[in-house]
Amino acid sequence: MNKYDHKISQKNVIKQLDETVINKIAAGEVVERPASAVKELIENSIDAGCSDITIEVADGGKTLIRVIDDGLGMSDIDLPIALRRHATSKLLNDNLLNINSFGFRGEALPSLGAVGRLRIISHNEGNGAHEINVNGGKISDIKPAARTLGTTIELRDLFYATPARLKFLRSTKSELKAITDTVKGLSISTPNIAFTLIDKTGGKSRKILQVQKEKDVSLASIKNRLSRVLGQDFSKNSISIDVTREDVNLTGYVCLPTYARASNAMQYFFVNSRQVRDKQLIGALRAAYSDFMPRDRFPAAAIYINCRPDFVDVNVHPGKSEVRFRDPQGIRSLIVTGIRQVIAIEGHRSSSTLSTAALGAMREQTHQMPSANNEQVTKNSKNMDYNGNKRFFTRDVEPAFQETWKPSARDFQTKDEHANFIEEFESFPLGAPIAQFGANYIISQNEDGIVIIDQHAAHERLVYEKLKEQAKDNKIEVQALLVPEILEFSEPEILVLIEYKDNLSKYGLKLNQFGINSIAVQEIPAILNSENIKKLIFDILDELTDLENSDTLEKKINAVLSRIACHGSIRSGRMLRTEEMNSLLREMENTPNSGQCNHGRPTHISIRMSDIERLFGRR
Repeated sequence: MNKYDHKISQKNVIKQLDETVINKIAAGEVVERPASAVKELIENSIDAGCSDITIEVADGGKTLIRVIDDGLGMSDIDLPIALRRHATSKLLNDNLLNINSFGFRGEALPSLGAVGRLRIISHNEGNGAHEINVNGGKISDIKPAARTLGTTIELRDLFYATPARLKFLRSTKSELKAITDTVKGLSISTPNIAFTLIDKTGGKSRKILQVQKEKDVSLASIKNRLSRVLGQDFSKNSISIDVTREDVNLTGYVCLPTYARASNAMQYFFVNSRQVRDKQLIGALRAAYSDFMPRDRFPAAAIYINCRPDFVDVNVHPGKSEVRFRDPQGIRSLIVTGIRQVIAIEGHRSSSTLSTAALGAMREQTHQMPSANNEQVTKNSKNMDYNGNKRFFTRDVEPAFQETWKPSARDFQTKDEHANFIEEFESFPLGAPIAQFGANYIISQNEDGIVIIDQHAAHERLVYEKLKEQAKDNKIEVQALLVPEILEFSEPEILVLIEYKDNLSKYGLKLNQFGINSIAVQEIPAILNSENIKKLIFDILDELTDLENSDTLEKKINAVLSRIACHGSIRSGRMLRTEEMNSLLREMENTPNSGQCNHGRPTHISIRMSDIERLFGRR
């Protein structure tokens, strides 16, 4: 086995590295992959005041990256200076605390020229167009060129001068996706600039992304850009946010909890228009949704933080994707409270994609129905549905609709009473309840169509919000058990429950150790019944164990309250009277975050009358 001697030879003499070697080292930090090069070049174009950017790539950016803009351009004097390390026009008075541009380090162009074949053609007003080339760090002479105002930067054979780096690049498909994601992020950060991304792999030209410039950078323009880049579903299920605290302004769009994603890929953060990928901001967004979303799902959002340049340090990493705030806790608090407030206001809304999915399922079912002309009606067929399955009625329904079957929840004495009830409540957002089915779902009618409500999920959220208010005021109602519930646990589980015993007592759960491996439950929240206690304690134990590494007590508190609410809410299978259903709907309308249960599932979906008419071919 070979052994490597890592000791410095005593014969070596300290010397200054060659400029080309320095640039190659810098390129390792600035240009990690083709997407990094695209990002640096686009940011230079944005700093040049352009209004239109075209990006052309081939083979995932490995063989070609070309960025064309209509910005200010560079003169023949500026071109060779721009290829020197740490040469920039963007750092005013050498003040790193007053950065108002994307670039400021002066590393991108010399780094790219050191590891690839770089060609720059630029036309600055009053100076004409000129061209300069750099191959593996060797700079050519400047020569005249032809192009309109602006700059074209062409990078070919990335990392040809450092072949070892090529081995770490991923497949062409993966690199192209990374470039696409980069361009999307930059286009969202600057809606007043038009972007076009073209893939020229194999000599073919395929347009991947094209967005026209918006008139300004207002919230309305941002929403238009988000719709074009992220799709209409994002736009339909998003809520605008605009809050200010001291010198920090937080704007953007956050999506409803029911529009949860499988990963955090649809999370965009911008600090003074600069896209960042900061763990602190990601964590704050996650905390803002912690009350509404399962831990294996992720919120979608585009958040813009605007503050004074000296309030944030962007000189943390050469890639400039991380930032440090002067008041990190203040930023976190602003994100968490701001998002929770807008979700509370719009909490009654469910994701529009849920209604679309429901309608899609209905359409599939209608397509599967066999034609009545091909069916032979027999004596027994009146109890069969379209698919040949047996119908189950609580009583027979006579033909010709001579009588209407009354669901068990409806208890009006006359038709006039029912009509008056519908008229009174159908103008409310969740409408007037008209029936209950499946032993868990309520159908209500409003002015737009119908609403289907999951009674257990809805009541779970109502109980949870009520418990949180009571816990805040230390007013949770408790019920003492005549006979304490004795439960057995392992020693590690006993230790966890004893550790949180005092906190659990504040929420109506009084526990004491009973023997070596047992716990005695002496008091429970009044909303519970003793049949739920054993499962509740085990569920709470799972939550506390799962959140063991959490740094906030609030997460543990909410996890416990969520479990108590789940066990204390209306169970599936319970038949409700009309008054009970109506009371549930009205309380939902007055309760924050009622659009989803504690686990992030929707509490209701709405289907418009126009969509129902389309199902039946009336539109």
